Amino acid sequence: MDTIEIRGNAIAEKVYVECLQELQVLKAQGHLPGLAVVLVGDDPASRAYVGSKERKCQELGLHSVKIELPEDATQEVLIAQIEKLNADPAIHGILVQLPLPSHLDEDAVIMKISPAKDVDGLHPINIGKLAMDDATGFAPCTPLGCQRMLIENGMGISGKKVVIIGRSLLVGKSLGLLLLQKGEGGNATVTIAHSRTENLAQVASEADILVAAIGRPGFVTEDFIKDGAVVIDVGINRVDDASAKRGYRLVGDVDFAKVAPKCAAITPVPGGVGVMTIAMLMANTIRACRMAEEGEARN
Repeated sequence: MDTIEIRGNAIAEKVYVECLQELQVLKAQGHLPGLAVVLVGDDPASRAYVGSKERKCQELGLHSVKIELPEDATQEVLIAQIEKLNADPAIHGILVQLPLPSHLDEDAVIMKISPAKDVDGLHPINIGKLAMDDATGFAPCTPLGCQRMLIENGMGISGKKVVIIGRSLLVGKSLGLLLLQKGEGGNATVTIAHSRTENLAQVASEADILVAAIGRPGFVTEDFIKDGAVVIDVGINRVDDASAKRGYRLVGDVDFAKVAPKCAAITPVPGGVGVMTIAMLMANTIRACRMAEEGEARN
């Protein structure tokens, strides 16, 4: 079987072209979208992700603010920073880089972000709007990226059976809601599976579209795959590799070498979903600016 690799870069560039077009309109009207990213501690992976977001803001011409707090920052200090950003009219999107240090309450922090600036789509109001097909909310960026990859590659979603392995709010649950919605990119029949699902491989092997988001390197093998399925690998895992320059390499949740020959299409890791997450964050931030300015105009 000739397998198509669904690479994220080309699709992300299409998203960025759309972003630049919208930015031109907003700037002509005197508006500049602003994104604030809050980083607590010095986790290398989190720092790398924040750096990528900051660089993309600069490339596109968005207003960008990075707030760095020490590893031992208190809940009160972090929330005070969020409240300051909530009140700043130059900031349209707020993203608190997760995971936070263990002494901080992530749910309480997310609750403090204004839903209108929650471009990561994790506030309960935005999750509720997603469940209600309310287009005024924000969906999480990684699920949006997965959906866009399927749409752009002409992988029909309507009527298809989708199995998502992983039930996190950040990916699994939110992606399930997106693919269930009516309209383009939706109308799927969705099963959300997880580590406690009985006969998991059998459940997965019935999917027309399989999404792996379980956080276990190489977990999905060929016995999970129906011939001709489309596979979206959300996992980004570091595994030790003495032959690699950095002493490790990045792999997905899917055993690519074993699974790819059975697929009609599959996303690689790296080079697949990861780049789409940042693209959709930029798109959400620009949309937040547009919605904020439209709201001001109505008022």
